[in-house]
Amino acid sequence: MNNGKENNALDKLVANVLKTRFENFDSQTLEHAKDRIIDTVGCLVGGAKAPGNIEFINLARNWGGKGEATLFVHGGKVPAQNAAMINSIMSRSFDFEPVGPTVEGVNMPGHVSGTTVMTALAMGELKRISGKELLSALLAGEDITSRILAGSGFDFTQKWDNIGTVNAFGATAIAGRILGLDDNQMRNAFGIVLNQLGSTFQHIQDRALAFKLPQGLAAKGGIFSAELAQAGWTGPKDVLFGKYGYYSVYTGGCTNPDVLIRDLGSKYYSDGIIKPYPCCRVTHAAIDCALAIAHKHTFEPPDIQEINLYVSRDGLDHFCAQPFEPEIGDFPQVKAIWSYKYTVANALLKKSVRPEHFLEQAIKDRQISGIISKVRLLELPGADLHTAKIKVIMKDGKEAVEFINCGKGDYLRNPISRADVKAKFWVNIEFAQTINRRNAERLLNLLENLENLESINLLVELLTVQ
Repeated sequence: MNNGKENNALDKLVANVLKTRFENFDSQTLEHAKDRIIDTVGCLVGGAKAPGNIEFINLARNWGGKGEATLFVHGGKVPAQNAAMINSIMSRSFDFEPVGPTVEGVNMPGHVSGTTVMTALAMGELKRISGKELLSALLAGEDITSRILAGSGFDFTQKWDNIGTVNAFGATAIAGRILGLDDNQMRNAFGIVLNQLGSTFQHIQDRALAFKLPQGLAAKGGIFSAELAQAGWTGPKDVLFGKYGYYSVYTGGCTNPDVLIRDLGSKYYSDGIIKPYPCCRVTHAAIDCALAIAHKHTFEPPDIQEINLYVSRDGLDHFCAQPFEPEIGDFPQVKAIWSYKYTVANALLKKSVRPEHFLEQAIKDRQISGIISKVRLLELPGADLHTAKIKVIMKDGKEAVEFINCGKGDYLRNPISRADVKAKFWVNIEFAQTINRRNAERLLNLLENLENLESINLLVELLTVQ
């Protein structure tokens, strides 16, 4: 692209954010958006009391400020920036919310919805918007996030965690639209948010609780940038393609610039995977294999001689292939979330993978440790990151083998239904024991019929423990 075309692309992206209307969306796009909202809200409820969250909430309450938006589940109002940040962090707590921005059939690593849904709810509460406007702002914001990410592609050889980079563009788009920014202000907001980008994979490499922080900081940075632009601040104009713009600093360059505007306004891209299990998506095919074996065969942990887990070359190089040592460090939950060995051992032992299996007491179960010691990681030639094979060898010589090409939840390769999404919602509600059954039923009904809501503030009331 030459500089004129680059600026023209940004102009078109800005216009699409501001001019998108509810009528733009086909039924499939809307229903998938509702799935992501239901799922993210459920994950927030399930993660509300996860390690570190109450301490963070106490900090936010001590900071004070104008009561603009609600801290979900826990209650109380704080500035919208802080509400969006903390609510986003809670939704990430079990690494359970939607993932996988999918553009033109290509699925990329990322967690967009946890940032965008909570930004839309916080700003929507502040401005008392309708359900239709919430969906419109959300889809416009998720679309620009996904397109910017697709412009460069993404792999784990890059040092930046894209949750802390591209998510902020989506949050800015949502906040700017709901605030009513004009084209020039929105361009400035995108320029300002360039200063808010950050994050690194080191927090996952080291299994730090801070892994969920980038998701919230992106939400906060997006709202802050939109508000600052509304106040008259300016930002750099060449946000994406400038010498020090996004693609130059945070990626290896823009290798697919046409994807930024191709089918703009007619196709709206977003996360394409609803996770069935509360752990890193990379482990899911292996979990599906383990569950299939656990349900087809009868055995006790002592019967197992060896477990051979075959994954891709990329899988062997992934964080999830690191040794699992729950006794070392402060938060074993974070280690279990990113562990092939733990998640497979848990699936074989308990025949399910649920949030309660990622609490400290469950993680340190001696039976789990015994199975983990028998898991060997081996390469599955020609496989991709979401393919796995497991061979369980028993002491009597019998073998159980399962192969999964793609774990459940991928809307392109192995989709789940709205019924599955709702069942997952109830898993989170029942695990959390915070929102009562009646309110949760009302909440779910409103989310399924979101376009009929005159004010999304009705949702907020149901998301606070009375």
